[in-house]
Amino acid sequence: MLTMSSVSKSFLGARVLHEVSLDLLPGEVHALVGENGAGKSTLMKVLAGEHAPDEGTITLDGTPRAFSHPVQAQAAGIALIHQEFALLPYRTVAENVFLGREPVRRGLVDRRVMERRTAELLAELDETGIDPRTQVKELSVARQQTVEIVKALAASEVRVLVMDEPTAPLADHEVELLYALIRRLAARGIGILFISHRLREVFDLSQRITVLKDGRKVAALTTAETTPDEVVRAMVGRELRSYYPPRAEPGEIGEPLLTVTGAGNERLTDIGLTLRAGEVTGVAGLQGSGRTSLVRALFGAAPFTRGSMTVAGRPLVPGSPRQAIRSGIALVTEDRKAEGLALRQSVRDNASLVTRAVSGVARHDVDGLLERVALRSRGLDQEVRYLSGGNQQKVVIAKWLAARPRVLLFDEPTRGVDVGAKSAIHTLVRELAQEGLAVLIVSSELPELIGMSDRILVMADGALVGELPAGATEEDVMRLATGDTSDRFEGSAA
Repeated sequence: MLTMSSVSKSFLGARVLHEVSLDLLPGEVHALVGENGAGKSTLMKVLAGEHAPDEGTITLDGTPRAFSHPVQAQAAGIALIHQEFALLPYRTVAENVFLGREPVRRGLVDRRVMERRTAELLAELDETGIDPRTQVKELSVARQQTVEIVKALAASEVRVLVMDEPTAPLADHEVELLYALIRRLAARGIGILFISHRLREVFDLSQRITVLKDGRKVAALTTAETTPDEVVRAMVGRELRSYYPPRAEPGEIGEPLLTVTGAGNERLTDIGLTLRAGEVTGVAGLQGSGRTSLVRALFGAAPFTRGSMTVAGRPLVPGSPRQAIRSGIALVTEDRKAEGLALRQSVRDNASLVTRAVSGVARHDVDGLLERVALRSRGLDQEVRYLSGGNQQKVVIAKWLAARPRVLLFDEPTRGVDVGAKSAIHTLVRELAQEGLAVLIVSSELPELIGMSDRILVMADGALVGELPAGATEEDVMRLATGDTSDRFEGSAA
């Protein structure tokens, strides 16, 4: 149904797409993968009419098309769902779906018709649990994403749907809802171009994979006939197994730096754990198990109200992040844009945020720390909002390293980060542990947690329910996380 042939695009004399070609079949999920800066989003913006190609052609249903504006692409049946939602939170679902195209009767918006049509569109996707009269701010992130899709379907007869990192803002249990929705859309004959950094999703959903690198198409693969390792090799030029640096040897793990005994609050119960110098400790659990609540309690953002805690042998119950920071605890939060960065400030200013806030002065070696985390930017005066997700995360890490922590907590350290940046962050985390820090990692990606951790703590219902050694399997983790004691797990590392 769609063919893009030899598409090239330059900005200010710099070529970002070099004769890229791909095609899409009706009802197909075609994955587009590559590191940040590979050209994925630019190619899709050319398709959606946001950029005009310098060279190349777009053919839709056998007819050559040239789009000079997104409205033209939408009218032709091409819809682009951006990673950042474009919804009005204080408007209803129906008002968002028909924004700018409201049905009118006798000079007034006909809300009844608008709500009925919205309900019909939702029913077509088996999404009858969403009330068209509900304000968008009352919906979960997954439901808001559904509204974005319905909004696109209402605008035109969609033939091609482009989804740019659709699972990035979703919790674990919400990803399955999106899977089901994508499959229903494909079953209707809609072709889907799926951009994702998460290879598991790519292999779960797609039939074909196109790999871009430095603005060039470097591989066209059939999903069922390839492996994640081959995809990674095409993207970054090395094997998947090199993602994870070697784990700590027993002699490299030092004394306890943080100890918690019998601690809890309204969300957590009877927490007991020890984090040691030189060790990377993972925390696993299902969504809602209390993983984020744990790191926030250790950091004093949602403090423990009972129990005891020591840092480097000294008693501490952090009542605020400031206390935790001064005791040597740092937290790389799950949402870097909302909680980790000042997006309109420079790279250098962001790297100085913690030391300036706690001590009133910025450390003079901030430039060296940014070099240490292998930051790629146009300069340290560049606004951080213009960096890729991986480079933004590196700035967050540098910000905390400037405070010279003893204990470093990571909540989803590589969420929304491409495979190359993931590898760099994994290597940095291990280097920090080797330098004597105690590191704790919360991650929803079990391969990452297993590959990085020297041991894994498992949570359920706000409590630590077990500990697994290095090399445990995903099955071992899920057994503890779900409370499954069936004999199919007999002989596991647990």
